[in-house]
Amino acid sequence: MKTLIKNAQIVNEGQIIHNDILIENDLITKIQPHISDEAAQVIDAEGKCLLPGVIDDQVHFREPGLTHKGDIESESRAAVAGGVTSFIEQPNTVPNAVTQELLEEKYQIAAQKSFANYSFMMGGTNDNLDEILKTNPRNVPGIKLFLGSSTGNMLVDNPETLEKIFSNTSMLIAVHCEDEAAIKANTQRYLEEYGEDIPVKFHHLIRSEDACYISSSKAVELAKKTGARLHIFHLSTARETELFRNDIPLKDKKITAEVCVHHLTFTNKDYESKGTLIKWNPAVKTKSDRTGLWEALLDDRIDVIATDHAPHTLEEKGNVYTKAPSGGPLVQHSLPVMLENCRSGKISIEKIVEKMCHNPAIIFQIEKRGFIREGYKADLVLVDDNSEWTVSKDNILYKCGWSPLEGMKLHSRITHTFINGHLAYENGEVKAEKFGERLIFNRQ
Repeated sequence: MKTLIKNAQIVNEGQIIHNDILIENDLITKIQPHISDEAAQVIDAEGKCLLPGVIDDQVHFREPGLTHKGDIESESRAAVAGGVTSFIEQPNTVPNAVTQELLEEKYQIAAQKSFANYSFMMGGTNDNLDEILKTNPRNVPGIKLFLGSSTGNMLVDNPETLEKIFSNTSMLIAVHCEDEAAIKANTQRYLEEYGEDIPVKFHHLIRSEDACYISSSKAVELAKKTGARLHIFHLSTARETELFRNDIPLKDKKITAEVCVHHLTFTNKDYESKGTLIKWNPAVKTKSDRTGLWEALLDDRIDVIATDHAPHTLEEKGNVYTKAPSGGPLVQHSLPVMLENCRSGKISIEKIVEKMCHNPAIIFQIEKRGFIREGYKADLVLVDDNSEWTVSKDNILYKCGWSPLEGMKLHSRITHTFINGHLAYENGEVKAEKFGERLIFNRQ
């Protein structure tokens, strides 16, 4: 099987270069200005950008146990349509993936159902250190800890347990940081005033800047004390960005950070029009927080852009504040939204590729993915950056059937997505065959 992509503007490793690419089976075998191969299927990419496939390091695809919201098949299908070729899924499914057996069951499901390349985090609790230490670093991306309660109730709040986990594993530890005591106190104050139907506009004051900073700063302090490899998910405040460095190469960082598309897109002012559709944990905060996140992203204190894709049904989202779950679907639209920010001059396309493709591969030490290089897996995305469209229910592929971005006009369209050398998506159609593989990590 050979595919020849001709005349592409290749965006890779900080450069945009006009080249052809030859794919043989699952690998990129040649990157040269002019390639001819009569045996290859030719795709003319004139006028389009060719990017490495996006690696989303934080998604919730809801399987097993919550498949009325989404499942590995439906959400990976949406991912491929959005140029996401690999995902790392979180452990707060039902049951929680907190034993090796439960974790492996998710891999077995994905082997049958995933359109994209896949991997699953091992979940930590207050009492499963023995299971954590059995985790194979070669084929599992890391350990996920919820330091603030969220969907799934996997809160780890025992300081002794936390220190043992940080001290005893060499694997990457990814954390959700919100201080539970601060959130409970804030919630109680608003419950006393409003009852169960708290106006959603107060969400960012309940799951507050202080709640985020207290938790993130403690996690960073503990990582420095123990030497643990720490990755903090979904920063939501400008204040938290002060905890991170930009004066050393990414490969040398022991403490890294991620920001999500929704925290770069929305502010608390959007609660008025979007309501619980943009209720996330951590909460969408203020305009100044959004500005601070953008600044930290561009100066490399923040290393990764992800989605925290977390679908719920519209019926669930329609509940009163205290009963409406947090989270929303984004994996189909993350790359087009970021390319919209490129169009407006906020960020370069080279920087988008760095934060969404290269850096997740570096941070998680993913083998042969995240870059356009000879000998690497052919996970590739072709983008037409001059094709206007609007997010609407008739082009949404999420199982939940909605998006907080509905009505947004976009100007970049994914035209082709390759998964392991196979054309998995073309001009609006996801191919029926599934080509996803389990991610492997360059570790012992």
